[in-house]
Order: sequence, then C-alpha cells, then structure tokens
Amino acid sequence: MRLPLASGAATGAVAIALYPLFEGGAWFWTCLGVILVVTGIAMLGSRYTLPGWLVPPAQLVAVWIYLTAVFTGDKAWIGLVPTKESVLGLAKLLSTGFADIQRFAAPVPSGAGITLLTCGGVGLIAILVDLLASRLHRAALTGLPLLALFTVPAAVASEPIAGPMFVIAALGYLGVLAADGRERITHWGRAVLVRRAPSFVAPRPASDAGAGALRLSGKRIGFAAIVLAILLPALLPTLEPNPLFGFGVGNGKGKGGSSISIPNPIVNLRGQLSLPTNSTVLTYTGSDSFSRYLRLYSLDIFDGEQWTMTARGRSEDRVSEGPMPPAPGQDMSLPVTEATTKIQVSDQIRGPLEFLPLPYPASRIRIEGDWRPDRDTLMVFSTQDTAVGLAYEVTTREPKPTAETLKAAPPAPPEINERYLQLPENLPSEIRDLARQVTQRGASRYEQAIQLQEFFTKEGGFTYSLATQGHNGPALTEFLIRSRTGYCEQFAASMAVLARILGIPARVAIGYTGGSNASGEWKVRTHDSHAWPELYFEGTGWLRFEPTPTGGAGQGSATVPIYTRPEVVTTGGDEPAASPTSNSTDADLPNQSAGNRRDLMPDRDFGGAPVAVDEGVPVALRIGVGVVVVLLIALIPGLLRWELRARRRRSYSRAAEDPAPLPHEEAVTPEPVGIAAVRTGRRDSAVAAAWAELDDALCDYGMSRQPSESPRALARRLAEQYAFDEEASAAMARIATAVERMLFARTPGDLGSLHGDLRRVRRALAAAVTRGRRIRAALLPPSTLLRARRLGTRMLDGFDRLENLRLRRPARRDV
Repeated sequence: MRLPLASGAATGAVAIALYPLFEGGAWFWTCLGVILVVTGIAMLGSRYTLPGWLVPPAQLVAVWIYLTAVFTGDKAWIGLVPTKESVLGLAKLLSTGFADIQRFAAPVPSGAGITLLTCGGVGLIAILVDLLASRLHRAALTGLPLLALFTVPAAVASEPIAGPMFVIAALGYLGVLAADGRERITHWGRAVLVRRAPSFVAPRPASDAGAGALRLSGKRIGFAAIVLAILLPALLPTLEPNPLFGFGVGNGKGKGGSSISIPNPIVNLRGQLSLPTNSTVLTYTGSDSFSRYLRLYSLDIFDGEQWTMTARGRSEDRVSEGPMPPAPGQDMSLPVTEATTKIQVSDQIRGPLEFLPLPYPASRIRIEGDWRPDRDTLMVFSTQDTAVGLAYEVTTREPKPTAETLKAAPPAPPEINERYLQLPENLPSEIRDLARQVTQRGASRYEQAIQLQEFFTKEGGFTYSLATQGHNGPALTEFLIRSRTGYCEQFAASMAVLARILGIPARVAIGYTGGSNASGEWKVRTHDSHAWPELYFEGTGWLRFEPTPTGGAGQGSATVPIYTRPEVVTTGGDEPAASPTSNSTDADLPNQSAGNRRDLMPDRDFGGAPVAVDEGVPVALRIGVGVVVVLLIALIPGLLRWELRARRRRSYSRAAEDPAPLPHEEAVTPEPVGIAAVRTGRRDSAVAAAWAELDDALCDYGMSRQPSESPRALARRLAEQYAFDEEASAAMARIATAVERMLFARTPGDLGSLHGDLRRVRRALAAAVTRGRRIRAALLPPSTLLRARRLGTRMLDGFDRLENLRLRRPARRDV
C-alpha cells in the first residue's frame, strides 16, 4: 500500500510545476482527481494481490470513465459509462486542446480542451509511475516519466521554474525511493513486535533499529542533492531557453517544404523580453546613420482571442533576382527617402530564423540563398535557408507624407478593408464604446490614429510591465478596461483592435526596435524584441505607430514616429521649425539640418528619457558574484558561533551586575551541556552558559572532554596537558568551582568575572593548537557544525515518526 500512495503523491508533486502554464487553478483539481483515481485502483490491486499485468489496464479504464464523467458526462450513460457520443465528444475536445496549445502563449486559459489534454497526460504519467514502482519494483526508473512531466513547463514557460516547485517535485521522487527502500527492508526478515500499552503511535519493529541508520543515510543524501541542485545553478552562467526537440512556435517545417506557417509569432515575444541575458541578435549600419525598426512578421487576423497571420504559400519571386514588389497603397508620386542598411545577423541565435528582419518598406535586398517576398506584406521568408549568421543589404524607400496628405487620405480600397477591418462579432461592447470615447467624432482617420496613440502613451493611465497574462479575449478587456498594465504585445494588439473599430485598416507587426548605437554601429538585442501596430492610409500605405511607453518607464529603445508628434514651433525667427506632423517623417531626419537633428535625436531615440543600455552580465562577473556568495555562505557557521558567544556573554554580564539571586526571579532553563542543572536562576544560568562555552571551545580546538570527567578533574587535566600558566590555571579552577557549587552547594557563592576567566582559558587553549586549527575554529567551528548535524538528524527522525504514525483502534472488550 505504501508504494501506490508514494507514486500518486510524487505525480501530484511534479504536476504542481505546471501551474505557471495556466490561468487559475481549476485544471489542477481536475488533474488531482485523475491521480486519485489511478492511486485508488493501484491500492485496490495491492490490497487484493491482483496480477501486476491487470492493474494498468484497469487504471486506463478508470481514467477513461473519469474523463468521460468530467468532460462529456451529459453524453454518457448515467453520466459515467462511455457511449459513442461521449467518445466523439472527447476526441473533439482533444483536437481543440491540441490546437489551443499551439495558438496560446503561456499562461493559457483553462479551457475544456486544454484541461482534458493536460488531465489525460497527467493520468498516463501516474499510471506509468505506478507501473514502474509498484508492479515492476523499479522505483529509480520512475524518475524518467516524472522528469518528462517536469520538462513541460521548463520548455514552454518563459520564466524559470520557481525553486519551491523544484523542491516539491524532488521530494515527491525521494518519497517513492524511500517507500521502495522500506518495502525492500521489510523483506529481509520477520519483524518481532513488542506488545505495549495501547498508543496512538504504532510500535516500531525491532528490525527498524538496524534499518534506521540506513534510511537516515539515504535521506541525508537526498536532501543534500536537492540543496546542491538549487544552489549550484545560481552560481553558473545561465542559458537562454529553447524549445525541446525543436517543437513549438517558430520551428521550421523542414527543409525543402513548399510552404511556411507560423502558428503564433507572438508567443516567444515575452520570453525574449524576460531573458536574464540581453544577448546581441544582429547589428546594422545605415547610409543615413539613423535607427530603424526591423520587422519579422505581420499579423492580420484577430479572432477575438489572439492575433495571427495568414499562412504563406511559396512565392515565385526571389529577392535576389530583382526588386521587391511595390509597397501596397503607396503612391508612386509621393516623396520618399531612400536609404541603404547593411545587416549582420548573429550566428549565436538558437534554432532557425526563416524570416528576415527588415526595415519597412524594402525595395531591394541583396542576399544569398532562396529568399522570397510576400507581396501583400513585404515579409521575406525562406523554406530552404535560415538567416542565422547571414549578412545582407536592404534598400528602403520610406514615404514622406505631410499631415495634410494623411488627413485627406481617401478611403482604403475594398480588398484592404475586407482583410484588415475584420473583427469578431462577440467583441465586448465596452471595447467598441471605448474606441469612440477616446477619439473625436468627425476627426479624420489620421487624427483618430494619433488620438489613439496618445490615449495609450499619455492620457489613459497605462503602465508598462512584463508581469501580465497572454493577450486572449478576456485579457484584452482586462488590459483596456481595468488593469491598463502590460507590455508591447498588449499595447500593439489593443491599438490595432481600436483602430479597426474606427474603420482604420490595422495589423500588428512583430520584430525589433532600432536598438542602441555603439561607435557608429547599431546593436539590436533580445530585449529589443517588440510589437507595434501598422495603420493603412491610401496613397501612403502602411505607417508605424507606437502606443507602448518608451524610455525608462517603458521599453527603453522604442521610439515615437515623427509624423505622429504635435507641431513644434521655435521661439526664435519668424519661421517655425520643421513640423513632424506636417512635413517630416522618420525618413526626413537625414535631410534635416545638423542643429535640428541634434534637437530631435534625444527624443527620437529614447523617448525623452535616458536609457541605460543593458550589455548583459559578463560571465566573469557572474563567476565573481558566485564566489562571493559561496564565501558568504561559508561564513555562516562562524557568524552563528559568534552570535552564540555574544548571547552567553550577556548572561555573564547580567549575573555580574546582580550577584544576589532574587526570590521572585523567573526560572531560566540552562542549555544542555552534559551536566544536570538542579537549580534555576540567573546566576545558575550564567554558570551553565560559561560551562557550555568552555565545552564548545574544547570542541572547536579539537580537544575532548570525557563524559565521566568531573569539572575539577577536567580543570586539572587541561592545566597539566597544555601547560597553562598560573593565571589560566586559576581561571580554569574558578570556573570548575562555580560549576560544582551550582550542582551541589546551597548557594552558588561568588562567581567573580566569568567572562574574564573564560577569555584567559580560551587564550591558553588557542596557544596550544596550530594556526590552521585556530582559523578553522573561527570560520568553521566544529561545535556549530555538530549542532546543525544534530538538528538535521532530529528533523529526519521527525519524518520517520510521521511515517510510523498510525491511528489504532481501541482494543475490544469481551463482555
């Protein structure tokens, strides 16, 4: 019975690690139910000694019935027995759950499909753990299925698994090993029980006395392994997370495929922003020395829960064979700024990079390999090659619209409206009302777009934080209506939704901000990962907007486009300065005068706030910090010993200040030091503390005190063996006399200066040992280590008592 219980407990302990993947805890209680079902069948099989091969099929049937009752009970016979309709319902839910885990970023909503998929997986793990532990008696192998379950949050979640979850999971596995060990020990021989009076605690078999040391050693090894597993990784350089086995969003479909489809490019965005190391993704230089956003993906579909993009078919054009397709919606007569950007992608990126980071709109790309453009969005991708380590050159033709041009932009053509104005019918009405409340009725679409941007950046009371949920339907309402706290993905997705409500075609771009400039070269790092909305204006095409807070209060390297800023008028001269909203865009900056460029650059690059460039923590610094932490941990025993000595010294001082015991003085229990304290009181407590301090000093200096040795005999032996001088011998004699009077005399007598006597004896003992022994006594005092060992032994003994705790029925009385 012990092994099935331990197997179920271990599966439940490891399942707790899945918490960061879900919103809420409803999924856990459903999984706990399936674990209880599997454990119950296992206990029945052990209780009635069923054949080992029969228990796993019985558990599978029980799990099937449980899942039917929970998820499709309305289609089952009497709510339990599976029917054809219930089986089809479970299959449909499984298909939905598998599709949902591909679409959502963690933490995912606890929908029926995802919960069923999780519950079924946990049930299978529970069956496998019980099979290995209880049926095949291979408890050590249970670590493999438990590890498989534990690696799911490690591979999916962007944040590292919390230490307490690891400890709970490790303790669950140790519980299986301990239960298996006790099971094996009981087979070594018959236990001889001693009949005692009725008690709530079951008598311990005589064989347990010999096995106790074995169990204790095993537990020490287990606890030590857990402690090392927690402490050592904190001292080592961290690695960036990567999906295990190449499965997950962003994984390539294989070389030579005819199409490419990314289920949800936004899933890894928060993970990139939350990485502990800010590693370099790419570097670039431009002909005009200005930064530019680099786009990877363009998301055009909003289904009410998330933004995704239309699957891309294989294009017949190659970017290396000619110019890019024309930018959609851009009038050829519109003034443009032409710039050339040379990009070098880092070769340290993990996994394939099948989309090129590009400034928008690109007109020509010089690159090696089979790279093809998407005509509608100008994304460039490959089914054959990866951009990791590539160097390429991009020419852009950025439009320079005036504010009047954008205000007077005609309606978008039907094909644009049909694709980029779609919204789900069940979009909450409060979100539709909000879009109209924050914009002026009768304003142009361009003016409404600026009002939306200012709503997010100035007037709406929004704050930037990575500690938010994924952007599904309920999260959209939570962000816009209640919390108003999020990071770039929520800002971009929300502004795009509000723009579509107002009739402005909108989509969401995923990529990188312009990064930071170091010695004339722009560096883009993982923390520069970003999402922003792109809005369509006929004649100009797609324009970037920036609703995410910038600078120190937001995403540091994000920038607000020039054409979305209010007009700036100079105080000197009759002519106003170049108006961002009237005659300049990002592309205008290279053509500005040097003075105007200096005025615009601080606000352009850093949002008006100074931004510290995170270069990442050097490995040498990490190692140095680790060494310092190890040294501080090593000093803990010495600090504890010093604190204990100071506490005892206060006891000596109080006794010296008040030599006469008071009749109403509260009893103070002296510290157990190997002698029996027959009286209590302040003076007796001071003597006991002095004796304990002497005992610890002997232990620290490697000197022994025989248990049968009286205080007087100890004083005589120490003085002779270590050649004490006259003062040290007298001090030792006074301490021994005080101890004897405390034990046997009516009054303790004059204690003198216990502190001074102890100091003289300690100096005499220290002079008799080597310098290394004195250093060890100060930094790693054995007396403190022995106390820690005794404390650990008592804790492990407490676990043994909990394991042996049994509620016994009272004996029946024959009438």
